[in-house]
Formats: sequence, structure tokens, C-alpha cells
Amino acid sequence: MGIEFLEYSVERSVARMPVEGNRQPANLLHGGAYVVLGESLGSMSANLYAGAGRLAVGIDINATHTRSATSGWVTAVCTPIHLGRSLTVHEIAVEDEQGRRCSTVRITNLIKDAA
Repeated sequence: MGIEFLEYSVERSVARMPVEGNRQPANLLHGGAYVVLGESLGSMSANLYAGAGRLAVGIDINATHTRSATSGWVTAVCTPIHLGRSLTVHEIAVEDEQGRRCSTVRITNLIKDAA
């Protein structure tokens, strides 16, 4: 999908993805691509928070799409809403190159000991 990770920390993670190559037949970036971008960023942030010996497992993903990007890149910014011992919640805002919101993805991760 061409996801590029630009910034990566527990407090804020940023990634971007090209629209080209991730389009539906209608020439729009499909909603599934937004979900994959958001899930990737949220899961990586949750695993960073979990630390060594623990693992974050995605248990709930909720996505709201407001528009489709037609060209260029979309950028996703991931921020934590809740960071707990056994659960994290991250919200990912996806915007097009004009700064218009395309999608909001919320991912909830269960934190457990690695097997």
C-alpha cells in the first residue's frame, strides 16, 4: 500500500500513503485503505506503549469516512485517547493534501503478556 511512517512515538505517530495504487474503480481512495492505514499506525503505537514482553492485539476498529481522496497523498495522525495497563485506545485522523478530513479511525487494543 506504500505506507510511509514519518513519526513514531507513544504520544503521536504520523504516516502517509499515496492515493495512486490504492484506488477503487471509481478512481477514489477506498475506505478499506483508510482502515488499513489507521490500523497499522494505531497498532504500532500500542505495541510501542506495551513495551518488551507485552503485545497489543487489535480488538475493535471503528472507522468513519467523510470523503475520498482522489490524488496525491493522505496523511494520518495517531494520538492516544486512553493508555492503560491492559487496554489502549487510539484515534487516527486521516486528511488529504488540502487538509480536509477524509476519515477517522478508532482502534482499541488489548495489552497482554507475549507468549
